[in-house]
Amino acid sequence: MTIKVLVVDDSSFFRRRVSEILSQDPQLEVVAVAKHGAEAVKMVPEFRPQVITMDIEMPVMDGITAVKNIMAENPTPILMFSSLTQDGAKATLDALDAGALDFLPKKFEDIATNRDDAIRLLQQKVKELGRRRLFRRVPMTKSTPSVGTPKSTITPSRVTNNSNLNSFGKHSQITQEAPQAKINHKASGKRYKALVIGTSTGGPVALQRILTQFPKHYPHPILLIQHMPSAFTPAFASRLNGLCQIEVKEAQNGDALQPGCAYLAPGGMQMLVDKGGAFGRVKVISGSVEMNYKPSVDITFASVSKTFGADALAVVLTGMGADGREGARLLKTAGSTIWSQDEASCVVYGMPQAVTVAGLSSKSISLDNMAEAILKESGQE
Repeated sequence: MTIKVLVVDDSSFFRRRVSEILSQDPQLEVVAVAKHGAEAVKMVPEFRPQVITMDIEMPVMDGITAVKNIMAENPTPILMFSSLTQDGAKATLDALDAGALDFLPKKFEDIATNRDDAIRLLQQKVKELGRRRLFRRVPMTKSTPSVGTPKSTITPSRVTNNSNLNSFGKHSQITQEAPQAKINHKASGKRYKALVIGTSTGGPVALQRILTQFPKHYPHPILLIQHMPSAFTPAFASRLNGLCQIEVKEAQNGDALQPGCAYLAPGGMQMLVDKGGAFGRVKVISGSVEMNYKPSVDITFASVSKTFGADALAVVLTGMGADGREGARLLKTAGSTIWSQDEASCVVYGMPQAVTVAGLSSKSISLDNMAEAILKESGQE
């Protein structure tokens, strides 16, 4: 069964190029193309695509406005194409805020050094999004306040743990098909020195949902590894910092880890942890050029296993591929606790599935319940 795709871009060359690439895969079918957002909004109910690829800057109606309209009227998985610039990063985060699920650089040479690898990645991302039946319209529901009050006025006054929230805390008319019941997580009583979270596709949404529920004085340093280009991680860290009670920053070489602060691995680099100071110290390196992911969850997890041993709580969230599995294996050997996001609440189940199938994850937890479980395990509830 083929996955139907709508390609949206104001460039006829790019529309044709993307359509040709997608059509090379027998599992993908480009059912329509649109020149701008307004045309795309009209085409969605007519052609019923299972995935939309969307440009950001277009005449008549830009991509972000189009995403908002589509998610309000005919929710559909959307993959954004964006430029690797500061403005492109902000626009892409705004698109995720509006409901888009993932993004890729618009220049194929920025996706991968090898053109064939870039083509395969585009095809794979579209197929992964097309396989997920995440969207259906539901009535708006009353929100519930999160713990405490966020630092910045750019966040809504009430941020909730409700599945009707989109990427950065705003209400949306979509929810996942299988809402998860609240769990009664019983804390193990184990003492930790660090929390480390790895994620990829769907991660910006998932991290925001979790971290906005953490109290200002969360007792451990937090290490975040999100697959993201170097142009995007400063903007993402800044946005999370404005939404959360904890501090969130892009990690810098030599940072002394502090409780209640989250350190986001810089795009294009690898984040390690060394012993030093009261809680450890960040080490940022370029790493091997052969590494598929920069930053890599495996690399950070492996470093954490050496520095913190059994005293780390590691969480693998939604993402394509298996990054994190081998690092989780080292953490498990060292005695650390490993959890994974459950399949029903993932945008893409690849990374959590990899650690679960390998027998490394001791719990599979829905996104709705993840923050509560982490806080209880950390002695916060």
